[in-house]
Amino acid sequence: MDDLGDLGAFLQSRRAQVTPASVGVAVGARRRVSGLRREELAQLAGMSVDYYTRLEQGRATQPSEHVLDALSRALRLDQAARAHLHRLARLGSRRPPLTHYPAEVRPQLRQVLDAMPGFPALIINHRVDMLAYNRPAGTLYCDLDSMPAAERNLARMIFLDAERCGTYFDGESCREDTVAHLRQAAGEFPDDAELAALIGELSMGSRRFSELWGAARVRVRSHGPKRFRHPLIGVITLHQERFVLPDGSGQELITLTPEPGSADEDSLRLLANLDATPASGPTAATTTGRPGA
Repeated sequence: MDDLGDLGAFLQSRRAQVTPASVGVAVGARRRVSGLRREELAQLAGMSVDYYTRLEQGRATQPSEHVLDALSRALRLDQAARAHLHRLARLGSRRPPLTHYPAEVRPQLRQVLDAMPGFPALIINHRVDMLAYNRPAGTLYCDLDSMPAAERNLARMIFLDAERCGTYFDGESCREDTVAHLRQAAGEFPDDAELAALIGELSMGSRRFSELWGAARVRVRSHGPKRFRHPLIGVITLHQERFVLPDGSGQELITLTPEPGSADEDSLRLLANLDATPASGPTAATTTGRPGA
């Protein structure tokens, strides 16, 4: 696992994923590497091999916007990965790092959850800890109230505890999205020791996580369909919207709504009726560390 805020490691990982044929680089029959060599990428980006090597080795700091854009084009980065590259390059000149990332959810946000009794809604942070959720969300994710607060983390559930509840129907797509989200968070919150510990734990505990992390893909999925598999109602498709809070806390509000008048709406209503636990409003879960912390 590379350092969370390591520009060089990110460049090296993405360079290894670009095939010479995809960028018009001719190769010989005895070539041993599948990705681009440093000199090939430097030529594509219009810079010297020495300068690119110093960037990858961390000996060159604060590259210009022009250099970053040239590298983005040469590496065929999409918009999310390009923004991540620029964030990594700015780490040396950013504002002083936060030393505390709040796990508390403001009372006003809990009121928002309480005002959404008809569909799942939850608050997560940049580590995908589930900080608070309403009753439909707790039921959809297989009775979150029965899980210790420190273990209510979407990444742990997906990679380390899939047998507890195969919540996501499109499992591989969800795994890819989750790793891409954490990679994005690593660029935004490189000083978060708990995020580093989580990524280390997932890398040691899940071979698939380690493979996806090594691919260094960055993606932010703000909205779109999500399919869930629940043991009581089967497969249900909901529309996800993610709202990033503007206070810099890394917290997001996620809503999951069915298509009006659809069978999914009926399934969600059925799930609510099957839930025998009395409604008690939104549930707060302070996740301040690893399981058992």
